[in-house]
Amino acid sequence: MVLPFTKLPALADDPAALRKQDLIPRQARAGTRAAVTPFSVRMPIPPVAQPVMSTGGLDLYTIPIKPANADILPGVKTPVLTFGGSFIGPTIRARTGRAARVVFVNQLGTPANVHLHGGHVAAADDGHPMDVINPGQMRTYNYPNTQQGTTLWYHDHSHHGEAEHVYRGLHGMYVIDDPAERNLGLPEGQYDVPILLRNAQFDDAGALVFGSPFDRATILANGRPQPYFPVAARKYRFRLLSVASEYTFRLGLGGVEMKQIGSDGGLLPAPLPLTELVLGTAQRADIVIDFSSFAVGTQIVMTDATSGTPVLRFDVTSRASDTSRVPSTLRPLPPMPAATVERDVRLSFDFSSGAPVGLVNGVAYDPSRPDFTVKRGSTEIWTITNGDSAIGIPHTFHMHLVQFRVLDRNGGAPLPEDVGLKDTIELPPSSTARVQATFSDYLGRYAFHCHYLEHSTLGMMAQMEIVP
Repeated sequence: MVLPFTKLPALADDPAALRKQDLIPRQARAGTRAAVTPFSVRMPIPPVAQPVMSTGGLDLYTIPIKPANADILPGVKTPVLTFGGSFIGPTIRARTGRAARVVFVNQLGTPANVHLHGGHVAAADDGHPMDVINPGQMRTYNYPNTQQGTTLWYHDHSHHGEAEHVYRGLHGMYVIDDPAERNLGLPEGQYDVPILLRNAQFDDAGALVFGSPFDRATILANGRPQPYFPVAARKYRFRLLSVASEYTFRLGLGGVEMKQIGSDGGLLPAPLPLTELVLGTAQRADIVIDFSSFAVGTQIVMTDATSGTPVLRFDVTSRASDTSRVPSTLRPLPPMPAATVERDVRLSFDFSSGAPVGLVNGVAYDPSRPDFTVKRGSTEIWTITNGDSAIGIPHTFHMHLVQFRVLDRNGGAPLPEDVGLKDTIELPPSSTARVQATFSDYLGRYAFHCHYLEHSTLGMMAQMEIVP
C-alpha cells in the first residue's frame, strides 16, 4: 500500500515561508542528522531503465512519474515523488549517435515536467518551465544523443514546483556512452558506478521536511545515509552527481588519491589527480579510484568536509583481475571560435516587499519575455555576477542547450572545479565568472537561471531565444 503524499506549502504558494535569513548560509543548523548506525546498509545502485522497444536507431522508454514509499532511513517508509517508483530514478544509458525517446506519464496530483540537464536537444524537448505534463497526461521527449560521451541527469523543471519536486525525489541519471571512448580502456560494466549525492531533512516520523536548504543535515548517497559499498581491489569509475538543491560537497578519502576524468560535459583532456573534489549543486564529476594497493578487509571512508561527516564507506572485500587503465590523454576540448557578442548576467534578490523575489538583471522571470536574442551559430561570452555579495547569498548559474567553457574568475584563473566543459557553475558572494559558449543547431526559447532551485522557484530565471 502506498502511503498518501501530503503536500507541504510550496515556497511559491507562500513566499514568506522562505525569509531573507533562510537564504544566507549559516554555521548553526536547525536540522538535526537522522539517527542511523553508520555503514550498516549497503549503498544501492539505481535501476537501469530498459527500453520497451528498440528499432533502427531508436530506443523507446516509458517512465511513470508517481508517488511511492521509499526505504531511506532504516525501518521507515518515507513518502516521496519518483520517476519509475524509486527515490533515485532509473539510470537511462543512451549511446552517442543513437536516439532515445522517453514517454513520461504523470501519475501525480500536480503538474510536472522533465528537463534533461546538460542535454543538447530541441526546445520542444527541453522541459521548458511552463511546458508541463498535467496530472493523468503523458509527454514524449526526444533525445538525439548527438553529444560525445557524458554524464547528464534528468529532473523536474515545472516553474514554482521544481524545488519541491526535485527535493522529494524527481531526479535520475542519464549517461551517454560513447563507442569512441572504448579504446581508452576506462573501467566499465559493473565497475562503472553512478552515485547521486544530496542532503535532506527528516521529521521524527521519517518524512522529508521541505524547508530551509540549510536545515538539511542528513547526507544521502544513492538515497541512503552513510551506506557502505563493497569493492574489489581494482579500479572503479564513479559517476558523481549532486542533486542537492543548495549545497557544495568537498569530498575526500582521507588522503587517498582520486583521478578526475570527467566533468559536466564529459571527459577532460587529461586526468586530474586530487585528494579533495569540490562538487556543487547539479554538477557532475567522473572519478577513478584504484583500490588495487589495498588489502582485502580495508575500509576507506569518503568524507564531506563541508558538513564534517562521512558520506560513504568503500569496503575492499575481494581481489579481481583488472585490464582497465587511465590513459594520460583522454579527450581534447573542442576549439573555441572567436566570440562576437558579450553579455552581462546578474543574479540577485529583491527584498523590498518583505518576501524574496529572485531577479536576473533586475527583473523576475516572465515566460512571455525573451531576455536575450541569440543568433544560431554564434559564439558569445557571458559575464555572470553574484549580485547579492553584500548580504552573503551564494548562487549558481546553469545554461540550457549548450555546454560552456569557464574563461576566468574575478579576472583571474578559473577554479579547479571549472575544468572541462560545464553547464553549471557556482557563484559564491563577491564573485564573477566569464564563460564562453557556441549556440548551434536548435532554434527556440531556452532557460538560464540560478540552479539553487529555491531561487529559481522565486523568479531567478530568464530565457534566451535562439533565432536563425
